[in-house]
Order: sequence, then structure tokens, then C-alpha cells
Amino acid sequence: MNAGAGTAAPAHPGAGSEQIAEAVRRLRAGAVVAFPTETVYGLGADAESAAGVAAIYRIKRRPSGHPLIVHVPDRASAEYWAEIGPRAAALMAAFWPGPLTLVLTRRPGVAALACGNESTVGLRCPSHPVARQLLAAFVASGGHGIAAPSANLFGRVSPTSVAHVFDDLGAETPLVLEGGDSEHGVESTIVDLSRGFPALLRPGSISAAQIEEVLEEPLEGPGAAAPRVAGALAAHYATATALELVAPEALAQRVAQCLERGERIAVWSQRNPGAGAALTWEPAPMEPVAYARRLYATLRRLDAQSVNRILVEEPPAAAQWLAVRDRLGRAQAGAGAR
Repeated sequence: MNAGAGTAAPAHPGAGSEQIAEAVRRLRAGAVVAFPTETVYGLGADAESAAGVAAIYRIKRRPSGHPLIVHVPDRASAEYWAEIGPRAAALMAAFWPGPLTLVLTRRPGVAALACGNESTVGLRCPSHPVARQLLAAFVASGGHGIAAPSANLFGRVSPTSVAHVFDDLGAETPLVLEGGDSEHGVESTIVDLSRGFPALLRPGSISAAQIEEVLEEPLEGPGAAAPRVAGALAAHYATATALELVAPEALAQRVAQCLERGERIAVWSQRNPGAGAALTWEPAPMEPVAYARRLYATLRRLDAQSVNRILVEEPPAAAQWLAVRDRLGRAQAGAGAR
């Protein structure tokens, strides 16, 4: 059932040992590096370095105190940050390494800055081979975890390639470890285990049904008392261009309305809504895994088309599309607000 170890990663160029060593040196010195994971590219710093964590917030223009996810190479490293109860142990055994973040009660005395000074910590063990090399070398050097949000400006479309990192961070781009295009394309599933019951805080590639099967109990919703976590704001993953989700049966009419107003539009849909110089069409995958893998790259490409509006055909309202629908809904809420 292990989502990381059980699935072969796609072939891609990897970082060499010298580049990994240089990345570790920079992390230990309080600097940041960007590195690939199976979900998106991360902007990483030593989770116990005040200077490194502050650099993440500054480079991303991220609101202070917004918690970061701490990446670790294994359960043993996770135990430095939090006590591992039976639920956490079961989910780690099933899905680590892989795209699952667990929110646990933080041990007293461990660094709180990367955790937004919350009493909890979000822990993840990525499966990408470059991320695993980096984490292994970092822990061998005396480190305990790498805090890493996505390597893009806060609130904008997440990066799934090295080019996306450079596009967003520009002159602030740190050392970037190459790892090919991200395998999953959307951020990790986040499950909160800090309140005595399991709760889904963010959907991802690992579904609620898979988690419930392992735990043998239902997942709750976030609830009003849920700890703050990455990617949970109503407006996130946003394009600079206005973006609308449109029901399939209403798409043709909405396209016609926009064109009649003289707008240049880009459309991401399963069927071609029509031709014309004022319309750019991107065919949408009909399968949720392929759609998720292409989601952010497609949004970035359409955002660069110099159009007035992006119309996205709503994906099906089925459980396997939950992560995609979550990201698109948040993208719509924040789009155009630059």
C-alpha cells in the first residue's frame, strides 16, 4: 500500500553528490535551496535555523507565522519532532515515503519557528529520490528536518519543474536541485492527528478512502478548531489572469459571452469549444491522475497567453477528483488579484 516505495518514479536527471553536498552546506549555514519532491518543488531551509526559516518567508513573501511542513527521511527522524501514536505509525507504514503530511503534537522544546509557533508540526517524508538523497545527507550532517513550502511566490500557482521555480523567484532563486517534472503535480494530502481523532485538512493524491482503510475509522472534516496548515487558505494557487470554473453544460454559452464582449480567452476543457483568433484551447485529460499531474503547468501556460480570462471546465464531482477540484476552487478565489 506504500504510495512512495510501491510506485516506480519516472526517469529524470538527478542531482549529483557534489550538488547534494553543497545544498547541505548551504542549509546548515542558514541559507535556502530549492529541491524536487513527487508533489511540487520545495523551497527548503533547516527547520531549526531562524535565519533559514526567515529567508523562506521573505523570498516567498509569505505571511509571517503561516506554518511550514517539515520534511524528514523516515519515522525515526519524525520522532525528534513529535510523539508517534498508533494512528500516525499506521499511516507512516502505509504511505511513507509518499505524498502524505501528518499534523502531530509538537514535542516541547523543539524549534517552533517553522511551525508558525503552533503546538503542532506538519511532518512529511517525500519519495522523490533527489529529496531523499538530500534529506539523508542533511540528517547525516546533524540536521533534523528541512522546512519547505512550495518554491513559488505565496498564493500563486505551485511549481512542478525547475523552470517554474526560476520564473517565480527570479533574482531570488537559490541553488536548485534538478529532479525532472513532479510525478503527482498537486501538494500532499494533510491529515491532522493532533486532536484525538483523524481529520482531513487538505486533499491530495492519497485519498480519504485509502486513509480510512488503514485507520479503520472515518475521517472528520477540518472543523473550526483545526490547526493552521499550508495551502488551506480560501484563495491560493492563483493565476494573475482572472479564472472561472464553468459547468460543462454552460461552457459553450460562457465562451460565446466572453467573445461577444471582445475578450481574449483561454479554455481548458475536454472538448474544443470552438475556433477563432481570440480563443486558446487546451485539451483537458479525462483521467484525474493525469489531470493533477498537468494542473499547475497548464495553469501557468494559460496564464502566459496574454488573455483576459481563463475558463476551466469543472471536473467531475467524484471522490477521485477531490484534490483537483480543491486546487481549482482556491485558484478561482484568488485569480486576478495581483
